[in-house]
Amino acid sequence: MEAIRSHADFVNNIPVRDYEGLKTYFDRTKAGEKDVLWPGKPQYLAKTSGTTSGAKYIPITKVSMPSHIAAARNALLAYIHATGNTAFINGKMIFLQGSPVLEKVHGILVGRLSGLVYHHVPTYLLRNRLPSYATNVIEDWDEKVEAIARETLPEEMTLISGIPPWVVMYFEKLIALSGRNQIKDIFPRFSLFVYGGVNYEPYRSKMEALIGKRIDSIETYPASEGFIAFQDSQQAPGLLLNLNAGMFFEFIPAASYYDENPPRLTLDQVELHQNYALVISSNAGLWGYSIGDTVKFVSLQPYRIVVTGRIKHFISAFGEHVIGEEVEYAMQQAAEQFNVRIAEFTVAPQVNPADDSLPYHEWLVEFETQPDNLDAFAMQIDQSLQEKNSYYRDLIAGKVLRPLVITTIHKNGFNDCMRLRGKLGGQNKVPRLANDRSFADELIAFAVR
Repeated sequence: MEAIRSHADFVNNIPVRDYEGLKTYFDRTKAGEKDVLWPGKPQYLAKTSGTTSGAKYIPITKVSMPSHIAAARNALLAYIHATGNTAFINGKMIFLQGSPVLEKVHGILVGRLSGLVYHHVPTYLLRNRLPSYATNVIEDWDEKVEAIARETLPEEMTLISGIPPWVVMYFEKLIALSGRNQIKDIFPRFSLFVYGGVNYEPYRSKMEALIGKRIDSIETYPASEGFIAFQDSQQAPGLLLNLNAGMFFEFIPAASYYDENPPRLTLDQVELHQNYALVISSNAGLWGYSIGDTVKFVSLQPYRIVVTGRIKHFISAFGEHVIGEEVEYAMQQAAEQFNVRIAEFTVAPQVNPADDSLPYHEWLVEFETQPDNLDAFAMQIDQSLQEKNSYYRDLIAGKVLRPLVITTIHKNGFNDCMRLRGKLGGQNKVPRLANDRSFADELIAFAVR
């Protein structure tokens, strides 16, 4: 560390690495070795899924955990400051989360991030928190959602928090059990929805239809690696970057990410509306760690960001490099124009069509309400995508690709597929798009009408 006295020194000595690049150190930490990435042992290992090597184990130290809790608190305080609304405080609050049961491995407690945070909820929130511990430890997600619904039905819920697709499941179960039409009829004082993990826009129309009234919402950006940002305004777009919280941020232009020596920008060097891969170094022992997300700055005073996707989640079978932000924009435009609601969707390339026609992007869509003209709906999505991505537009114009094709997924098909994969509920998310067909083919195998 004597050689590191500036950011240039840091860049020269600390390469950017993802989980696989640091896995040797994480494995040593998990095996009980001390002083690997941070003095002593971490307080926790946050278990997440989704890499080629299986589960990930991200260290959380005694000095980093308070930042997670403080950011969640500050998100609520910022909301109160901005709106003056304190009505939710006196009602019941629910956080749809993973099991709080922890496993001890070589003296380190291991669990899902939401399960770890369960043990650090501030005392002043405990009296209003639901569900009970007995309900929260249920592992089967379908069983858990029903138990949560039954437990909360008689309560005055004012704040509900969770990943949007799983909150949809909870709301649908509440309506089915109660015989009521909408959530406003069940929880008339429900006024604040806190969410994170996925873009809310694809789920907004469905959620609004289920709720039946306008409510405020707070978007958060929690990750096992750190609580990155939270929404601090009901008017200004973007999430306030969580500075002075034990994390040092670097930003790599997404287009240069796979170059041999891409630039690593600090906050004073970033520009508005440019797509960056997010890199953090933290007091949890993460150094030059690429968390895999891409972000754009929508404000520099203060620093506010929007999440645009995953650096590895894109479609570029022909050089088009379509990203999550673009497909979600295109779907939102079409859904609004055709007045339809989308339950869920994912996108994958079809490189070798069975009929020997031109390749295309296949959009697998579960509709809540169907468009009157599916072909026109698909055309609108394609046009919006071409507006956002000039490479895709050129490939269509040059007849390298043909316009996208929609494959309709039957009702609850995505949930059924996620259940089959053992990834229903909790922190798991449907991949919005991929450069291969592994998830798409699995979904088609049993969920196509």
